[in-house]
Amino acid sequence: MAAFPLLDGFDRAILRILQEDNTTPLRVIGAAVHLSAPAVQRRIKRLEAAGVIAAQVAVLDPAALGQALTIFVEVSLDSEKVADVDAAKRAFRAAPEVQQCYYVTGEADFVLVVVVPSMAAYEALTRRLFFDNPNVRRFRTFVAMDRVKAGLGVPVEDAT
Repeated sequence: MAAFPLLDGFDRAILRILQEDNTTPLRVIGAAVHLSAPAVQRRIKRLEAAGVIAAQVAVLDPAALGQALTIFVEVSLDSEKVADVDAAKRAFRAAPEVQQCYYVTGEADFVLVVVVPSMAAYEALTRRLFFDNPNVRRFRTFVAMDRVKAGLGVPVEDAT
C-alpha cells in the first residue's frame, strides 16, 4: 500500500473544495483557505504526485448518454486461485460497461456496478462476461429503480 503524506488542515480544506468542484480557480481556493494561489497550486501538485488526488475527471450522467440502466451484480467464482481471480479482475476491468468493480468478502467474490442502455445490452454483457467464463459459478443481478445518491466523494475529516 502506498505511503501517503500527512495532511494538514490546509490540505484537507483544499481537498473538500476540489471534491465539490475541481474547476474552482486557485485564487478562490486560496481565499477560502487563507493561502496564496501559488501555495495552493504547490499543495495540489504534491497531493497529485502522492496519489491522494487520484484523477481530475468529469462526472457524467449515464442517462444523458443513453445508459439508462444501472445494475449491481454479485459474481461468485468456482476457483479462487490467484491466477483465476486476477483473470476475472482483468475481464471486469476491460469491460466498458463495468463502471465499478470490487473484490469482496462474503458469499460473492465480486460486486460490479454496470451501466447499459437496455436489458438486451445487459444480456449480451452477461453472455460475454459470465456465461462464456467457465470460472463464473453464478451471478445475481439487482436493477436500480432510482438513483438516490451517486458520488465518489470521500469524507475529509479534520485531523484529531
